[in-house]
Amino acid sequence: MYSLKAAGTALALVLVMAAVPVARAQEAFVIEDIRLEGLQRISPGTVFNYLPLQIGDSVDASRTAEAIRALFQTGFFKDVRLEREGSTLLVSLVERPSIASVDFEGNRSITTEVLSEQLRQVDFEVGQVFNRSVFDRVEQELRRAYFSSGRYGVRIESTVTPLERNRVAVRFDIAEGRVAKIKGINVVGNLAFDEDDLLDLFQLSSGGLWSVFTKSDQYSKQKLAADLESLRSHYLDHGYVNFAIDSTQVSITPDKKDVYITVNITEGDQFTVSRVQIGGELLIDESELFDLVRIRKGDVFSRTLVTASSDSLAERLGDDGYALANVNAVPDVDEEARQVALTFFVDPGQRVYVRRITFSGNADTRDEVLRREMRQMEGAWMSTSAVARSKERLDRLGYFEQVTVETPTVPGASDQVDVEFEVVEAASGNLSFGAGLSQDSGIILSSELSHRNFLGSGNRLSLAFNNSKSRRNYSFSWFNPYYTDDGISRGLEGAYRITDASERNLADYSLDDLSGGFSFGFPVSEYDTVDLRVIGSLTKFESEADASQQIQDFEELVGSRFTSLRTEVSWSTDSRDNIILPTRGGLTAISGEIGVPLGELTYYKLTLRHQRYLPLPGDFIFAFDGEAGYGDGYGDIDRLPLIRNFYAGGPRSVRGFESNTLGPRDSLQDPLGGSFMVAGQNEIIVPMPFIESNQFRFAAFWDFGQVYDSVDEFDVGEIRSSTGVAMQWLSPLGPLSLSFAYPLNDEPDDETQPFQFSVGSTF
Repeated sequence: MYSLKAAGTALALVLVMAAVPVARAQEAFVIEDIRLEGLQRISPGTVFNYLPLQIGDSVDASRTAEAIRALFQTGFFKDVRLEREGSTLLVSLVERPSIASVDFEGNRSITTEVLSEQLRQVDFEVGQVFNRSVFDRVEQELRRAYFSSGRYGVRIESTVTPLERNRVAVRFDIAEGRVAKIKGINVVGNLAFDEDDLLDLFQLSSGGLWSVFTKSDQYSKQKLAADLESLRSHYLDHGYVNFAIDSTQVSITPDKKDVYITVNITEGDQFTVSRVQIGGELLIDESELFDLVRIRKGDVFSRTLVTASSDSLAERLGDDGYALANVNAVPDVDEEARQVALTFFVDPGQRVYVRRITFSGNADTRDEVLRREMRQMEGAWMSTSAVARSKERLDRLGYFEQVTVETPTVPGASDQVDVEFEVVEAASGNLSFGAGLSQDSGIILSSELSHRNFLGSGNRLSLAFNNSKSRRNYSFSWFNPYYTDDGISRGLEGAYRITDASERNLADYSLDDLSGGFSFGFPVSEYDTVDLRVIGSLTKFESEADASQQIQDFEELVGSRFTSLRTEVSWSTDSRDNIILPTRGGLTAISGEIGVPLGELTYYKLTLRHQRYLPLPGDFIFAFDGEAGYGDGYGDIDRLPLIRNFYAGGPRSVRGFESNTLGPRDSLQDPLGGSFMVAGQNEIIVPMPFIESNQFRFAAFWDFGQVYDSVDEFDVGEIRSSTGVAMQWLSPLGPLSLSFAYPLNDEPDDETQPFQFSVGSTF
């Protein structure tokens, strides 16, 4: 049997051939009028647009055949006839039906929208002409969609129902069948590496704990191609220059339920590097360039290190304006000696200058706010690192969901480029009324008016009210990151806080504190900043009737009302790629705080904090956040005032222990804090499939920490530690954090809390 497509083609040819003799039997004539018959949906203008004949043309047999062929090729018609009535050309047409509806039944694993898009790629959708030649490919496209998801046993039946007004309804009944699972993957020919180690490189697998989420046990041609490239890269990175994948067999069992994959390889010999040299046009000192080469004589050959070396050399040239520099690594392979001589040929090209820097997408943010973050200057030669740093600084502002940069060449000037930044603005303003829940503070009621980019100026404004069982807080803050053009920042702040310390796992006292102050920040370098902060406060201190002796002694020393003026000076270096959820870089901050004698509290505190984020293979990230602090009193105060003590324990310190409970206790065994503190959190951040990494984070952790009454009492054996898992989510309702921790060395008097969480507004 022949297909409908073949039948349609044959019919068209018959009609054309039939028309030719008729035309030949007639004499050629000049068209004085053209009349169309048979049109229902298609407009006459469409027909005249495709018809290669018009009034005044002379018609003969060849022109008639050409016209019929042109109308058939539109796909709109299933029958075309041309006849002569005097000097009038009569065009009789039979339209193909249009598609009125396309319905799917039985599709569960693939949505109707996805299937419709698949058919749209072959021009089969509602409103289109129903063309049998296209329809023959439709079922193939649907099967291909199911095959790509591992459903090889899918059955599809199609029904075409004629409707009024020359339309058809199309329905596909689908029996999806089961997903075929990979039952075995074998690598044949491996001698240098164990098969299990090689299979660890594959995305595909024969099942496992995570396969329910990753679908790694479902065969995909694209995933297999990626796995084979990973296998090839692994061997080339270990010196096997002649490695080859001889063949790959993918077999499916007759019941279409199981898949077996076999990869046949030839390893070849391992090669080492006999020589490394740099050639070409060297515009930079050769020794400096050679330091950027990551592979040396005597090393096992590695394609990754060779590529990384070429990229480093090109990037270094790009910093000096040679943005189009080309660095090619040329290997000279000695098969007999099993060695490779490497030469990196440098072609710097011409130096490229930046004509103009432009911004788009910043409807609310002023252009100057973006421009002041630029490290690439107009008129200067282009530096690839300066452009990258400029983009990073825009990302760190927090005003934009996305920042992209392009460097198109200026037309007619091969040595000039424009730097074009495109941003997608995020909602930086927030007026909220809400509630939250925290194990530290219980139920939290909050209202806040805040704007990180007030009126597009880059200034931050915040007016907030928060209320919980442990604290009531009214606060105001204003921060201008560019108080001066050279980057000096200025901030103003004020707050009124009412604190019930006993509700925060502290000793029995309460505080009413009214404070206000200002701050300045001084940029020292691209990553380093020195900050100065001055805060004055008026405090009402009230101990409970049955307060401990330590609380009573402090109240007797400073009174129930006292003032304080503290000055804080800090130095920080920050190279994190993101302020909220970093993936690389670090933060180191050293700060000193002193209560000056103008107030009743005379003391000093020193704090060191260090964060580090290191990318690991497999998209894992190692994160460390450590802090140490020491303080003491001076003058009439012989120790660090208890309201300025250090504390540890809780979600932001040592998880698994109740907040603020580690360390010294008063005579009633309530946590009191201390003058010396060490704490740290170590995390392995795990990549999660199908989840945006910039909104969600899952990690396994090990925390440690302790507070001591003085530095002389420091004892490593007293440090508490815990391990567990944690999750962070920047949800639409506010930040959410969960952790489940197991204390490793808790003592009977410790207050443990394995499950800890916080959701909604926090303090």
